Amino acid sequence: MSKVELIEQEIGKLSSSELAAFRDWFAKFDAKAWDSQIKEDSQAGKLDALANEALQAFRAGRCSEL
Repeated sequence: MSKVELIEQEIGKLSSSELAAFRDWFAKFDAKAWDSQIKEDSQAGKLDALANEALQAFRAGRCSEL
């Protein structure tokens, strides 16, 4: 059995309050991991093309105000 399958089994055994606490913890954990990945990608220049495309669209007036 894989680690993921074991985790799935254990999550299935949680009470409602434990599941709510786990859900809250995981949302924070996942957001932190996402932020780290975005930062790494940005520092590596992986987002430069997207940023340049957005700037070109803005300068050409193809963006609307919020």
